[in-house]
Amino acid sequence: MKITLGFSPCPNDTYMFAALVNGWIDTMGLAFDVRMADVETLNEWAGDGMLDVSKISFNRALSLENQYSLLSSGAALGNGCGPLLIAKKPMTRESIIQGLVALPGQWTTAHLLFNVFYPEATHRKFYPFHQIEDAVLHGEVASGVIIHENRFTYADKGLVKITDLGEAWEEKTGLPIPLGGIFAASRLSPDVITRIESLIRESILFARAHTDQVMPYVRQYAQEMDEMVMKSHIGLYVNDFSLDLGPQGKNAVEMLKKMTR
Repeated sequence: MKITLGFSPCPNDTYMFAALVNGWIDTMGLAFDVRMADVETLNEWAGDGMLDVSKISFNRALSLENQYSLLSSGAALGNGCGPLLIAKKPMTRESIIQGLVALPGQWTTAHLLFNVFYPEATHRKFYPFHQIEDAVLHGEVASGVIIHENRFTYADKGLVKITDLGEAWEEKTGLPIPLGGIFAASRLSPDVITRIESLIRESILFARAHTDQVMPYVRQYAQEMDEMVMKSHIGLYVNDFSLDLGPQGKNAVEMLKKMTR
């Protein structure tokens, strides 16, 4: 059986899925047709039901509950890994609200969190996530919300952190921040979904045990990224919640749902 599978080229995703898509583990009769794209593109595809299984931002997934089910493995969720609001210099809350803010896609959880903590800031412009640092540096926007590996690069470019939105979430809720998860389309049978969930978990465990085998695949899609940044990215976003959301992870997703309704 062939399964269309979507995930991003970011190191955490390629690390988790490397063994699965390269046939380094037994895929239990399933063949995976990979469609790799940035997370906002995946979010848009999700609305059209393009893929059988896909990485989707939790913000987007909340509006598609009848079409997808959340898998307990493969999620990007944890502590100290949330989006950051950055600028060229320190800013007051009033100046943030009055200025133009760059955001990494309408459907990203980063946008949702910004809306939770800065609802009055209505001057917003959406960029591909990797262009936001430069937009701030060049003065196209007054501030920007960064995600992924940019957590590790903004300070070296002379930018400053205004608010850690993930930290603000954790202080408000006492829960880890749910960023994105792996979702299966409702058209798949429960048996197939269970198999896929198990395979993702096995693929992550394989990556942890065979890092040297997995990293060339990861580097293939992160060629411009510094090696230490790449490893820090994986270390932050691939954690025990990636193996199994567990009660705490599921509670975090439910809390996100409550805060947006």
